[in-house]
Amino acid sequence: MPSGSNNTSLPRYSIAMLSACALAYEVLLMRLFSIIQWHHFAYMIISLALLGYGASGTFLSFFSQHLQRHFSKVYLANILLFSLTTIICFLVAQQIPFNAEEILLDVKQSFYLLYIYLLLTLPFFFAANAIGLAFMKHRQHISQIYAADMIGAGLGSIVIIALLFYLLPNEALRLLAVLGILAGVLACWELGIVRKTRLIFIPLLVLLLLLPTKWTTLTISPYKSLEQTMRITGTRMIAEHSSPLALLNIIESPVIPFRHAPGLSFNADIEPPKQIGIFSDADSMTVITENSGNKKDFRYLDQITSALPYHFRQLDDVLILGAGGGADILQANYHGVTNIDAVELNPQIVKLMREKYAVFSGQLYNQANTHIHIDEARGFVSASNKQFDLIQMAMFDSFSASSAGLYALSESYLYTVEAFQTYLAHLKTNGYLAISRWVKLPARDTLKLLATAIAALKKNEIVDIEKSIVLIRSWQTSTLIIKNGHFSKKEITALQNFCQQRSFDVAYYPNIKATEVNIYNRLRQPYYYQAANALLTEDSERYIENYKFNLQPTTDDHPYFFNFFKWSTLEEILKLSGKGGLPLLEWGYLILIATLLQALVISFVLILLPLIIFKPEQQKSPLNGLGRLRTFAYFSLLGLAFLFIEIAYMQKFILFLHHPLYAIAVVLAAFLVFAGLGSNYSTRFAQQENQHKGVMIAVGSISIISVIYLFSLTPIFNTLIGLPTVIKVLFTIILIAPLAFFMGMPFPLGLSMLQDKEHHLIPWAWGINGCASVISAIVATLLALHFGFSLVIFAAVLFYCSAALLLIKKYH
Repeated sequence: MPSGSNNTSLPRYSIAMLSACALAYEVLLMRLFSIIQWHHFAYMIISLALLGYGASGTFLSFFSQHLQRHFSKVYLANILLFSLTTIICFLVAQQIPFNAEEILLDVKQSFYLLYIYLLLTLPFFFAANAIGLAFMKHRQHISQIYAADMIGAGLGSIVIIALLFYLLPNEALRLLAVLGILAGVLACWELGIVRKTRLIFIPLLVLLLLLPTKWTTLTISPYKSLEQTMRITGTRMIAEHSSPLALLNIIESPVIPFRHAPGLSFNADIEPPKQIGIFSDADSMTVITENSGNKKDFRYLDQITSALPYHFRQLDDVLILGAGGGADILQANYHGVTNIDAVELNPQIVKLMREKYAVFSGQLYNQANTHIHIDEARGFVSASNKQFDLIQMAMFDSFSASSAGLYALSESYLYTVEAFQTYLAHLKTNGYLAISRWVKLPARDTLKLLATAIAALKKNEIVDIEKSIVLIRSWQTSTLIIKNGHFSKKEITALQNFCQQRSFDVAYYPNIKATEVNIYNRLRQPYYYQAANALLTEDSERYIENYKFNLQPTTDDHPYFFNFFKWSTLEEILKLSGKGGLPLLEWGYLILIATLLQALVISFVLILLPLIIFKPEQQKSPLNGLGRLRTFAYFSLLGLAFLFIEIAYMQKFILFLHHPLYAIAVVLAAFLVFAGLGSNYSTRFAQQENQHKGVMIAVGSISIISVIYLFSLTPIFNTLIGLPTVIKVLFTIILIAPLAFFMGMPFPLGLSMLQDKEHHLIPWAWGINGCASVISAIVATLLALHFGFSLVIFAAVLFYCSAALLLIKKYH
């Protein structure tokens, strides 16, 4: 059978497998770069690497006729090149001496970053070539090809998360390359060319399987905590464990031991016992502390700011959110707590504590008074019917990443107004919510935390809010305590004695005097005291508006607690760059802006280049066709709208499923799989006179469902929140299915409109959609940062309606 024949078998299964590998590779690269660099650079690199889809559209536009004549060979070649470049390009990228921290100081770093972009673009370019070629070759079956593409991608998002429970990220990279080769084998079977190509696959598989492990070892940034720790004499890695949540490195340092006790008082006369470090993604650290059963060994845990609540009165029921290596459990035991509930998100840490390090930790996770829950912190509290004397949240993130503004793009539903309301609702009368964070100067985290807590108390209509809050700080940490009631004189006296004995500074308590603050760990001004007093007045909004960093209270619709960036402060910080001012920059936000600018420039070139270079007869469209401008607008709007909705609802379902891993896996897979089913259904509108009707039905349904969900999902979630996770996953799929189903129809129907008389525009439309998708992910994040996810959904509906309006103008 000639390779260029229109009778070539439809390669739907190899398309599905290739798409699964490509989506899995995208997720895996995010994990890899989160480990070796910082997660915001992972976001930037992947966003621009995905422009390979746009580059593919340009490439196919230039050479479509020649490539279609040799479809089978070119299709197979692109699958194999995808497989090989997945691993080769990453290995080469690791050798480029890129240092994220020097990007504003060293011009060479920008070029290094560009090289990494170009390298990581290649695998996506080859995958998109194969899919785009299938669209052109099988123009009569576009909906089936797109369905295979979407369903495969959905399954890929599940597969890679499952793999990361059993394989280290670099091992998963090798496996994806092997699976890419197997997609090529599947393509040969579908195209009927197995005999001619079977000798190609065996050497490639052997090459990938025998690749030395040392070559795929991850090269981690020297500025991350793990690499800095490994430079200490005698330090050694004793174990490594992988999961989709984090790569855990277990570190022992016998020569210069760990002494992890954040904010330990300078008055402390005892050191921590022997400790073993656990690093998550080469940065955030928790420790497992040796427990010989001698209570006095843990007296140091009474010398940190988080110990304050235990000095107010005897506490019987304590909830610890983020148990980690167990320091907060040890602290609660030291203070005689009779019942401890501890929540830890990562099941691997729990397993380590219950098994391998059970004896070392004194059976800490197996004690009768301690109940360990593997769950997301806020989700556990929401679903619990229990009330507590104390809810303790201490040091959730690493100091290095937090101080560098690297979490600016991270959504956190732990520190929102609604989250605080949930915590307060689970306190007993006169119970305490205690949150400890790193002290950063100029003050940011603690002040935003305080502003959010005050907003929650106001929303709860608490009387005399100023009597329900206290705030203290050490040289390194701060602890904010909110009481379900008013602080008594006895408690204030206990606070004063606690701080005086440990040389901690009191920042705020009811009726505090200015002479009582900024005594031990002196700052130029009593910033925390000034902020607390300002935020507790009716004029708090003016204070927030005039402050040099963003202190607006975070909400579930604006969950970016770690975003402190203000444009008005940027110029001042840049002027201080030669005086050590660059650490004040919120890097995450600036990287997002840089990513958007670069994506716009590259997309502009990739999309408009064909229009400039194509010959006039190629550009000319028939009178009854869509036309170039309408094609550009239609597929750009679809690319923007699809990801807007996907990203916004992914965030909303995190609040329902709570576990971020489950939410991302289930929501992404459900959107892609049901969009694929919708694409397959759209074949019912394949006739030219029905295509625009299919788009109208789809867009109308998307708009109605989106608006209904916008107002009804929160009440639905509140009703179902207490159900088991499996049932909630089922409800999530049921809720997403109709929306995703209709979202899968406009794109293949648009391509079908081009198939007869404007088929030369199909690869261009494919590239436009790819570029728009990259840009939409960035723009959606920016909109959510400033205006919230509700606006993102409204914008998506507007984009879909605008795309439909283009067709109304054409057909009427």
